Amino acid sequence: DPALAGPGGKIASTIYESFWGKVLLVVLFIAFLPLIILNTIKKKLAEKRARKDLAYMTRYSDVFDWLSLQQRFKDSFLRVHKGWANEDLSDASKWMTDWYLQNQQQVYLENWKSQGVKNICDVKKLKTITPILFQHKNHSDNHEGSKLVVSMTANMNDYLEHLKTGEVVEGSKKYKDVETIWMFTLEDGIWKVSAIEEVATLMSFVKAVKDMPPIESTVPTPMP
Repeated sequence: DPALAGPGGKIASTIYESFWGKVLLVVLFIAFLPLIILNTIKKKLAEKRARKDLAYMTRYSDVFDWLSLQQRFKDSFLRVHKGWANEDLSDASKWMTDWYLQNQQQVYLENWKSQGVKNICDVKKLKTITPILFQHKNHSDNHEGSKLVVSMTANMNDYLEHLKTGEVVEGSKKYKDVETIWMFTLEDGIWKVSAIEEVATLMSFVKAVKDMPPIESTVPTPMP
């Protein structure tokens, strides 16, 4: 179910909420079960590789410590959604790269406002944060430009509401689990949101992992 709730611009799909939609979902699940299992295995292997690479990089810097990263990503997720719901990203701006703030987020908010609608997205609980792909860079030293792609699943609702009538014009008020793909970039020693993609892009990142050389061959083990 392709869905990109709140930040990112695409409203979470409601196609499987009806009775026949649920029937269709069961049919599709059965039909594509082998592929689902294969992709799940690939995702687990990608997660294992990302965790291993991050653990290796902690020899250089604590900015790669996964426990600290999880808290940073959780805070980023909640703060960006809060700013999005308030239609004011000024407080969340320090959690995002300038490029992403200017060229992505504001475009959607201003466009919806001009159409007389507002995106309502309320996060009840952030359930999982899973590393998918780590790419080391070293722009201007200190590992600047390094990127980390993570999958985040939250229980939330997401819909467009008409400002005057209060009518739901797209999406649903129903709370459900929504998975999105977030990319973080290391800037000035801080991990910032640089992209938010729908879950349909997940496997493209998973497939990219197999083409990446071992982290040890690109970042030599530091001297003791």
